[in-house]
Amino acid sequence: MSEADRISSLVYDRYRSLPRRGKPETGLQWTLLAAVLKISEGADGQSVQREVVALGTGSKCIGRSAMSPKGDVLNDSHAEVIARRSCVRYLTEQLSGALRGDHNSIFCPSDQRGKWKLRPGISFIFFSSHTPCGDASIIPMIDSQVQPCPPVKAEQDNRVTNQDSETGGERWSEETGGVRKRLKVSPDDAQTGDGSQAEHETAVERNAESVESDSVQQPDIHRTGAKCVPGGPADPLGPGSGYHSVGLLRVKPGRGEPTLSLSCSDKLARWTIMGFQGALLSHFLQGGLYFRAVVVGKCPYSQQAIERALNRCAHVSSLPEGFSVHPPEIMQSSLEFIHSRTNTRPSLSDAQGRVVPCGAAVSWCAVSRRPLDVTANGYKQGVTKKALGTPQARSLISKVELFHSFLELLATVDDSQLPESLRTMNTYSSGYHHLSPGLYCYGVIKRCEYQVELSFFRVFQMKLNVSIIKQLIIKQLRCKQSGSKRFGVKRSVLDKLTESELLTVVVIGTRLPPLKAPH
Repeated sequence: MSEADRISSLVYDRYRSLPRRGKPETGLQWTLLAAVLKISEGADGQSVQREVVALGTGSKCIGRSAMSPKGDVLNDSHAEVIARRSCVRYLTEQLSGALRGDHNSIFCPSDQRGKWKLRPGISFIFFSSHTPCGDASIIPMIDSQVQPCPPVKAEQDNRVTNQDSETGGERWSEETGGVRKRLKVSPDDAQTGDGSQAEHETAVERNAESVESDSVQQPDIHRTGAKCVPGGPADPLGPGSGYHSVGLLRVKPGRGEPTLSLSCSDKLARWTIMGFQGALLSHFLQGGLYFRAVVVGKCPYSQQAIERALNRCAHVSSLPEGFSVHPPEIMQSSLEFIHSRTNTRPSLSDAQGRVVPCGAAVSWCAVSRRPLDVTANGYKQGVTKKALGTPQARSLISKVELFHSFLELLATVDDSQLPESLRTMNTYSSGYHHLSPGLYCYGVIKRCEYQVELSFFRVFQMKLNVSIIKQLIIKQLRCKQSGSKRFGVKRSVLDKLTESELLTVVVIGTRLPPLKAPH
């Protein structure tokens, strides 16, 4: 068995071991799968252990209007994104164990104070059951009796633009007797356009009509319904291989309105430079964490296309210490995902015989508490409308929950053992005064990836109710001095903040100018 098949087999076994909740309905739905595997090599270099540490499924992406400024909604629920965010949960727990002295943690101390690094012999591999949406999925259609079509034209422009849709490798037309058939999609499937595969294929169907008469003679490519990022180069929309330009940034499609989520090809390309650990954990790590290899399951695939998409940032230089370009090894497995679209046969009980993408996304990671998390439309699956906006509705891999996990991690570290980036902090001179309190505080959460004020985090650790926290904030912030300035927070502003937003004020309130009520 090849290494790629070993990897995919382990991922599929882990997926099958999970509960039924969140998985597609047999004969009616399909989904996409991605995972992160930890590879442990023995000191002799011969023994190798492979373990799935994070897994995600999903094919949806919410539109701009459904996004939340509080960070409590999952904007992008594509399998690759779910798997990576699940892996961040795993890394956070592993780092917490290292800080407690757990020798089974994947991290060990580095030569920099407060910094950690992977233990020798530890590496990671990323698996996707399909070609990542975006640039990697713009691949030539290869006829069984002719040579591959010429490469698609790259956009000769320094501006970065667009990419592709969500289900990448599941998009293709069937080939019979050397003649390419036009993609077909039912009208009902076309209405699921919330960033799902059906929307991509609807766009392919629509765009292919103009060149259908020439499809036999003219080389063609697998196309995407994803739009180029506004303001940059656009697809030429020519016949055949001239329809798309490659090497561009693309946003995933949405239902009736554009999304703000870049394609998975774009995100994987970013991880080859910045690492997949995220900005918060970067404070504690000596350098970025990179995938040694990317394995793709059985699906329409082009080695040239995926290398082009993932390694397009290879020219980037002058990176901060600890970061560098890490192009992964690309491999394809011969094993197909059981719940892929092509493996899902329409149920006889379905009068229309259609197959639709599963609306749920499954997140799993190798952590001790609540490893499984199932969401739909960015919130926990099954949550009532009344509960939206409450902690009970939040996914465990949402921005705000990952931020809370980071704060819990900080609580275990003595101030003297903090990394320099958390001990020496800059004061914001300007920022979010024009925003509403919610947007202001969400901006603070994002900026808190670089700055955290521990003294006020201790207040939150007392686990007091919201009204008492407000009183403590008012009392302590007004007494806290920074140079010659005295910071204060108006009660009228505090009354408008949610508990999660109050946490943000508690964490770094003294490092910010006074919050002002929106006009």
